[in-house]
Amino acid sequence: MTGRIPVMLPWLGEAEAEAAAEAVRSGWVAQGPRVAAFERAFAERVGAEHAVAVSSCTTALHLALVALGLGPGDEVVVPSLSFIATANAVRYTGAEPVFADVELSTGNLTRATVDAVRSPRTRAVLLVHQGGVPADVDALRAACADWDLALVEDAACAIGSTVGGKPVGHGALLAAWSFHPRKIVTTGEGGMLTTDDADWAARLRRLREHGMNASAAQRHASSTPVLESYLETGYNYRMTDIQAAVGLVQLGKLDAMLERRRELAGRYAELLADVPGLTPVTDPAHGRGNFQSYWVLLAPEFPVGRDELLALLAEAGISARRGIMATHLEPAYAGHPAGPLPVTERIGRDSLILPLFHTMTEAQQDRVVAALRGAAAAGPAAGGTG
Repeated sequence: MTGRIPVMLPWLGEAEAEAAAEAVRSGWVAQGPRVAAFERAFAERVGAEHAVAVSSCTTALHLALVALGLGPGDEVVVPSLSFIATANAVRYTGAEPVFADVELSTGNLTRATVDAVRSPRTRAVLLVHQGGVPADVDALRAACADWDLALVEDAACAIGSTVGGKPVGHGALLAAWSFHPRKIVTTGEGGMLTTDDADWAARLRRLREHGMNASAAQRHASSTPVLESYLETGYNYRMTDIQAAVGLVQLGKLDAMLERRRELAGRYAELLADVPGLTPVTDPAHGRGNFQSYWVLLAPEFPVGRDELLALLAEAGISARRGIMATHLEPAYAGHPAGPLPVTERIGRDSLILPLFHTMTEAQQDRVVAALRGAAAAGPAAGGTG
């Protein structure tokens, strides 16, 4: 063993360090010209008219739901199979998250799973492109139009994924994005909202900055005094120019990162194709994923359970993670109403995320595969995944 293999490692270098240093040397480190430049570049990349930079994807989701006017008495359909922030953002508004099941092959909501839980109180659907696997947004947009519901896309993991040849985010009513270090493009922390609606974009920019009608950058650029007004209750959800400077460099590297991730994912698929009881994530028929996460699903007959497999990988110096969480089973949602969610619970129990990052070597990947093969050959199931 020649060192621990991380599950994810951002591809950061001197270009990002120099960009951040330039922002510091400029004297303008808060939200300013670099944030505006990052917003323009990001909007162009995902095919949106407007992008609004914020402090995280969670705050992006919150602002999207605030913009829709959601509050107490309203319901929002969300997948339980998602990081807990998806459901939490609904709670922040006072509305109620309603958990829907997902399809086994993609981990995403479908028209049928949403239809099974919507009610007269449903105001919106919060769709997640899980782990970078694009959901069938065309079908869900059509369904939400039929039901007169707003569709918000949680695209936290989906930069570079496509649906029908177009980027995830193209044509979205509102889409939220993440730049957390485990995402492909990172700014350390940070998020983005995209929309094609100019009025919504203007309001979102006010909401991220305490509801002010003039930003600090606008006041600074003016040759005459600007007396700002606070038009509504807002939030402090801003991104800094230091983060945006890093984001601009990262965005310029995106194509290279996507190419490398798909190359590594293809190699995983080839090397694991004959391992019984193990199903790797793949592209759906309607789109192409970015492999932000490379997760595998264990069959009931796999010789060891998911948690035992994680322990075996750890012993081999390999950092893996449990698969996508089932939010309705977390203590924070204990007692929250939930109908049958069999696919969610199956994926939440039997999946794990394998290491995949830009600088991963074939030797490192071979070590991961060898450890999985060793577990698969361990003998008859003893407890298994159930």
